[in-house]
Amino acid sequence: MAAVVLKEVPPITVALFRVVGALPALALFVWFKGVSLPRNLKIWSAYLVMGALNNAIPFSLIFWGQTQITSGLTSILNGTTGVTGVIVAGLLLRDERLTARKLIGVVIGFSGVALTIGLDAMRSFDIRSLAPLAVLLAGLSYSLAGVWAKLRLSGQAPEINALGMIIGSSLLLIPTALWLDGPSSLELMTSTWVALLVLTVLCTSVLCLLYFNILKRVGSGNLMLVTLLIPPIAIGLGVTFLKESLQGTAIMGFALIALGLTIIDGRLWVLFCPKR
Repeated sequence: MAAVVLKEVPPITVALFRVVGALPALALFVWFKGVSLPRNLKIWSAYLVMGALNNAIPFSLIFWGQTQITSGLTSILNGTTGVTGVIVAGLLLRDERLTARKLIGVVIGFSGVALTIGLDAMRSFDIRSLAPLAVLLAGLSYSLAGVWAKLRLSGQAPEINALGMIIGSSLLLIPTALWLDGPSSLELMTSTWVALLVLTVLCTSVLCLLYFNILKRVGSGNLMLVTLLIPPIAIGLGVTFLKESLQGTAIMGFALIALGLTIIDGRLWVLFCPKR
């Protein structure tokens, strides 16, 4: 969806559209739930940081990166968030200790991502290019956001956290987009508006609500592992709706991702490898 929008809209403005467009749906949901907004300035300061780490910075970096490198390479680089997420959470959170089992699972899962995307995409990676580094930095920002949310926002309702974060990122992106991209034209193709609608409602509003609910249940490190699923889901949608072919290596990659997530989850690991 982002690739469609980026044909007409500059990257920082796409990030702005994504968060500002999600505001009405989230505000309506909070109103429907009858939850009061916090009045503590510390909480709103935390939302501003959260908006920067989880929306403004990574969205801008990824969208800019997509203007320079292929979507496939962007997906695989974004998948490294699963690796950095587990490591960052293990280093910064006492209750999410970094274990050998988690590291093994992450490596296997990321290997599945690489196999799914293909060796050609891996070979096209150039560490000297700013675009791949931008996407990698976006993954690190996501990882830090998960830790920040658990440390600073765990006492708030998930729907309030989602709305607060989007308000914070909107406040940051409005002046940034105007400064770097200038005022945006609203005369866009219908396909662009449809893609923007999907980005704002499904990929932002709904996912923000899921983000904080999942964070509460599984922790910061495990939350970041969902990025391992992005490439196979993208490929699966291409096969289903665009009649693209599914390579045998992709099926093997899916299997490795499933195995990695299972190992990280730990329940089957304990069943087959009980402690003595």
